[in-house]
Amino acid sequence: QVQLVESGGGLMQAGGSLRLSCAASGSTFSISAFAWYRQAPGKQRELVAGITSDGVTNYADSVKGRFTISSDNAKKTVWLQMDGLNAEDTAVYFCYVGAKIWNGASYSPRNDYWGQGTQVTVSS
Repeated sequence: QVQLVESGGGLMQAGGSLRLSCAASGSTFSISAFAWYRQAPGKQRELVAGITSDGVTNYADSVKGRFTISSDNAKKTVWLQMDGLNAEDTAVYFCYVGAKIWNGASYSPRNDYWGQGTQVTVSS
């Protein structure tokens, strides 16, 4: 199993910056991809940014040019640098990791793991 611990959320004024962190720990595992999702009140959870183990990134159109995702697979940590925040970025942000668990002989198929969520509130 994999556990994710997020940090870095909070309250920020519009135009400001926040940096989210997410550290993965647990059984021996191999990371396939990290991602950040968010869910605003009354809305569905949406992908904000993702990064593969090869470093390929993708972003939601709404955050392109403002947010940057990065990761360190050796440290099993992913970050989300959020600049130019606006009120529409207010949401609970969830860390995601796709990981394959080592069972002593082989890796499992990829499993999905989620963090508990961290609140980001942007005041206008």
